[in-house]
Amino acid sequence: MTEAGPARGARELFGARFGGAPDGVWLGPGRANLMGEHTDYNDGFVLPFALGRGVAVAAARGADGRFAVCSRQQPDRVAEIALGGLAPGQVAGWAAYPAGVAWALSSAGYQVPGARIAVDSDLPEGAGLSSSAALECATALALTELAGLSVPRAELAGLACRAENEFVGMPCGIMDQSASLLGRPGHALLLDCRSRASSQVPFDPARGGSRLLLIDTRAAHALTAGEYGRRRAECEQAARLLGVPSLRYLTDSGETGRLSDPVLRRRARHVVTDNARVLSLVALLRSASDDTGPEIGRLLIQAHRSLRDDFEVSWPEADEAVDAALDAGALGARMMGGGFGGSVLALVPERAEDAVRAAVAGAFAERSWTEPGFLEAAPSAGARRLGVLSRTG
Repeated sequence: MTEAGPARGARELFGARFGGAPDGVWLGPGRANLMGEHTDYNDGFVLPFALGRGVAVAAARGADGRFAVCSRQQPDRVAEIALGGLAPGQVAGWAAYPAGVAWALSSAGYQVPGARIAVDSDLPEGAGLSSSAALECATALALTELAGLSVPRAELAGLACRAENEFVGMPCGIMDQSASLLGRPGHALLLDCRSRASSQVPFDPARGGSRLLLIDTRAAHALTAGEYGRRRAECEQAARLLGVPSLRYLTDSGETGRLSDPVLRRRARHVVTDNARVLSLVALLRSASDDTGPEIGRLLIQAHRSLRDDFEVSWPEADEAVDAALDAGALGARMMGGGFGGSVLALVPERAEDAVRAAVAGAFAERSWTEPGFLEAAPSAGARRLGVLSRTG
């Protein structure tokens, strides 16, 4: 990737705010998730991939013990943070994400340097493409490389997740950070969230004459508002009542029938069936067949219904986008992400893409909803430094 878009924006912002040039620019991509929603914090399976868009961080070593962060998306403020004694609850807003990474690295015994950081992004705001994890991962790479540290990427993903869980207060699983750091072009990432083992799964929808289309419903979500945490608590309660460490240990959806509470039974059933869908999809992708599109589409439709009816995290714009896309020729579609707003992922034959876009836009216009956005989603490279790290900044 040449330095353009957010990479250029971050470098220019660095010069305007801090003077001079940064030591380097790092990119953390956003992610899409092909299958496995709300399964990560249940120790289950997920199948995400890195996007071609993300969050860029231009950074340079700064004064020892000081952390200065600014963002093109929040242009009126430079957050000045003292690294000594940094603890959860001390930093609010978007700056908590990079500060949380510095805290997590330091808590793990790594010597974190003082730094000046400028941030820019080309991920649509509120679209559920994990801009927070992208920022965390770009920051983690920047800080470790500025310090001359070599930290395995799987470990970095865990530290970035800890930053979001404990420092920011968002009870997410490890999927987003893993996708951002471990993504490879032309592949989805099969991640076992219990063992943290991962493998690359070839995924090229174009080979079968299709493409993945992200539909930004423009219904922005705020996962820290409580519903996401409530779903996690419900899953943990269901696991306790069933006598298992987590819902991952259930392999048959019939086992959820032992739960007397109908809400907990539905939550558990979604997790069990979505884990199974991940493994079914992986088997399809590894079959090397060009004619997997209809079966992939069927799994996407099943996943959406499960998220809508059993886990109850869908929203009206997502349901309408799914229905309109399917009516216009999409092979499958489902809501994506934590829910309550964000994006829909659709598998669309190339010949039907224009019709799908028009149908979804028309359905939104009929309801006087904000016009949806569209983004082609292709599995792309994971987080990386753009260009050579300077040692003179």
